[in-house]
Amino acid sequence: MVAFLRFLFTLSTFRSFAYAFAASDIQMPPRPPSIVLTIAGSDSGGGAGIQADLKAIHTISEGKCHGCSAITCLTAQNSCGVTSVHSPPVEFLRSQLLSIEEDLYPTAVKIGMLGTKELADEVGSFLRKLKENGEKRAPFVVVDPVMITTSGHKLVDDSAKDAMIEKVFPYADLVTPNKFEAEELLGKTLCTPQDVEDGARAILAMGPRAVVIKGGHSLLEGNNEVVESEETNASVGYAQDYLLLSEESSAEGKPVKDKARLCDGSRGVWIRNDRYDSAHTHGTGCTLSSAIASAWAMGQRERDAVGSSKGGENVGALCAMRLVDACCVAKAYVNAGIARGVQLGKGPGPVVHTGFPNSYKNFPTIELSASSTSMASFPAMQSYHSAKSPSSSAPALGRILPIVDTVEWIEQLCSTPGIEDIQLRFKDTTDYETILDRIKRSSALCQSAGVRLWINDYWKAAIEAGGCFGIHLGQEDLASCVDAGGLDLIRDAGLAFGVSTHSYSELCAALGVRPSYISLGPVFSTQSKDVKFDPQGLETVRQWRSLIPPEIPLIAIGGIGNADVAKVVRGAGAECSAVIGAVTKADDVKKAVEALNAAME
Repeated sequence: MVAFLRFLFTLSTFRSFAYAFAASDIQMPPRPPSIVLTIAGSDSGGGAGIQADLKAIHTISEGKCHGCSAITCLTAQNSCGVTSVHSPPVEFLRSQLLSIEEDLYPTAVKIGMLGTKELADEVGSFLRKLKENGEKRAPFVVVDPVMITTSGHKLVDDSAKDAMIEKVFPYADLVTPNKFEAEELLGKTLCTPQDVEDGARAILAMGPRAVVIKGGHSLLEGNNEVVESEETNASVGYAQDYLLLSEESSAEGKPVKDKARLCDGSRGVWIRNDRYDSAHTHGTGCTLSSAIASAWAMGQRERDAVGSSKGGENVGALCAMRLVDACCVAKAYVNAGIARGVQLGKGPGPVVHTGFPNSYKNFPTIELSASSTSMASFPAMQSYHSAKSPSSSAPALGRILPIVDTVEWIEQLCSTPGIEDIQLRFKDTTDYETILDRIKRSSALCQSAGVRLWINDYWKAAIEAGGCFGIHLGQEDLASCVDAGGLDLIRDAGLAFGVSTHSYSELCAALGVRPSYISLGPVFSTQSKDVKFDPQGLETVRQWRSLIPPEIPLIAIGGIGNADVAKVVRGAGAECSAVIGAVTKADDVKKAVEALNAAME
């Protein structure tokens, strides 16, 4: 038997060599994919477990991740249910894990069903070794504590649950319980959004660096004692996940360490999608956790390559793929899969595995409150191009948005043909009275010329000055504005509202406040300000345009120094280019504006 196995190995090696020789002229990818390891059970029906994990790893990453697996248990199941479970010896799980560690060291690890105390102990020992390894970077670990079925049936006993909490949770970067599993961990029922938030804090205290309590089940499910109210009904109409990070975890990759954003997980983040009325949701929990691990690994792959000889693409949004971003992207991926779910057998069908999210229809929002069922939008804008065949009475945003910092520039641009919008920012002062005076003078000039004036950051002064058309805020200023109750004040003043974005979670936060437009940047390298994100590139512009509802204009900003650059940005999908030096450094401002407008046609 041994001789026969050696013969097969020799034969396969020869064939691999022959194939490699024949394909030697084929160009290979510049960088290998990240390794993502799933430690979970097998679903013979193919809808959940490692089968779902591997499909998610390969499809969401579109080749940027490679999935490996270590099987903790074997199930005999189909779409109607589980008929038998077999757990291989712990020694065999140990052998699987060792073989992966020695040759295919993972960037990320997803852990699923650990049906016995012995399995949980073994996986905990493996994670401790990886996390305490001083020679290699510890992998990112996502734990899906599979304990309760969708119908509420308990899958593991208390000893396995206790071992998971004691031995596995301390090494988890994220745990992803559903409502029933969170209640099992906490020993209490979650009846309201506040209960969910409090429960997340209690689970965080069990050792993991972050927790997301999934919203696939509404707060009304499995509990006859819950009284219907606006806050519980919101969980029926929407699938809302609550994500909470430790301060340490939230600080990783944060652009401005001492300023908060709405998407900072240490604040607690409600990530919302419309709920699909579908029974075909088998494997959603496995898929979500694997997709989170894969999305994070994609970001780490990019960060590893930037500035190295591996040819990093230096794409801002991908480099910025941290935990909150990965959760937002993974939720979009799962939501798209639920939307496409179909029945395969006699029971519920599995979630469908699609590619990296590419549609606004499935992309989530970060909400200010889990209890609200609706939020007022800011005054709508439409793009210049949409206005050509108007289906809306909303004002049309200009093709370019010059950003200037003096009243003198406002005056010059107001008399320049083709200027419809101007943004005023303040680089040389933070004195409120000085800023208020400049806004008042600029507003008078713009109103006289019929030009719309947007104020950057200083929303209180813009409201007090009057006469402005809109406010533009970055992510940190957006958070401070929300905390001060400023959004309602801006709406009450009838002002339009634009938001900057640089990452997937920031995009979700921007979508959650229902703005008049969304900007993305820096598209290219820029010296106009200290930017904390890498250049996004044209591919991210294309992606943003697909992830933002078509009725919301997309503005590209950063490094758009002339009409030629503006033209390629327009070709990538941006309806407006925010420009600085392309106008303020032009020899002939009138000709520069004319050329830029023509490029954005």
